[in-house]
Amino acid sequence: MKQDYYEILGISKSATVAEVKKAYRKKAIEFHPDKNPGDEKAEEMFKKAAEAYEVLSNEDKRARYDRFGHQAFEGGGFGGGGGMNMDDIFSQFGDIFGGAFGGGGGGFSGFGGGFGGGQRRVKGSNLRIRVALTLEEIANGVEKKIKVKRKLQAKGTTYKTCPTCKGTGQVTRVTNTILGRMQTASPCTSCGGSGQIIDHKPADADANGLVMQEETVSIKIPAGVVEGMQLKVAGKGNDAPGNGIPGDLLVAIEEKEHPALQREGDNLHYDLYISLSEAALGASREIDTVSGKVRIKIEEGVQSGKILRLRGKGIPNINGYGKGDLLVHVNVWTPKTLSREQRDFFERMADDEHFQPNPEKNDKSFFEKVKDMFT
Repeated sequence: MKQDYYEILGISKSATVAEVKKAYRKKAIEFHPDKNPGDEKAEEMFKKAAEAYEVLSNEDKRARYDRFGHQAFEGGGFGGGGGMNMDDIFSQFGDIFGGAFGGGGGGFSGFGGGFGGGQRRVKGSNLRIRVALTLEEIANGVEKKIKVKRKLQAKGTTYKTCPTCKGTGQVTRVTNTILGRMQTASPCTSCGGSGQIIDHKPADADANGLVMQEETVSIKIPAGVVEGMQLKVAGKGNDAPGNGIPGDLLVAIEEKEHPALQREGDNLHYDLYISLSEAALGASREIDTVSGKVRIKIEEGVQSGKILRLRGKGIPNINGYGKGDLLVHVNVWTPKTLSREQRDFFERMADDEHFQPNPEKNDKSFFEKVKDMFT
């Protein structure tokens, strides 16, 4: 089980954004690779802290995490779904370290090479798609294979070291101020911070050496997702030029309307209409559920508005807290037209004691039924 993000940063759930940033900076400095060379545990904590910060510093992601936990980001990748990537951390959060380590951009030198002097690997742009799911797919979880058009590095494209930044990805400027000489570093505009520029590219490639290609991406969607939830498939966005890392594929969930069932959180609602004779004599009816059809028994003398609860026949909770229920609302259908014989019958029964309303104590009112639905 993944460790709680608030616990990783050592903060409360009511922490402000400033407190989140302060806690992350403290953890990042404590477990920074330059400070703990060769320490795999420190590296893992460094990644966990960055992952926690990436979620808790973003208002939308934090709200989804508070509601759904880690499963809000299932689908893989940085941001709650899987292992961290050092390139992601330093490309997105390098500035948070300030001057605590050399390089000015959060770079490090003792970890896999390539980052000495503050070079930052460029990340490709993210792609966004929408996936519409049926209630059955939401209830059971599903793996979708989606065709996605993404930019990939063209075959035959070669790169060379950027002459402007000498491969560091950054340019340093020194200015004289009344406080003395000030040195600042910023991404190189010639190479976009990648440290490389195109040496040769095919004719069909764009200015960054990329070509548009269609690819089939497999997306695993967990049971219990809700409308508007966003999953992330790491590395399935657009490629970045040179030695950059690909962006991510962001998958927004849409919920298709079901012909018979309506969803309310983890519970489902079903309107069952029965005739007067079925209400009086009882009946057996087959109804739809997300796991197929089931047969239920209608007791004789059932009243319109009666709610039958089928436990565990709803939607699985996204956080693994069991399943919701299926609430069957019994509606007694009153005929709108009657034959002469039928009218005569009901006229004779108008004063019959068996046809007079006589609610029992256990026959709940409408408001009591609504209250029970939400408790």
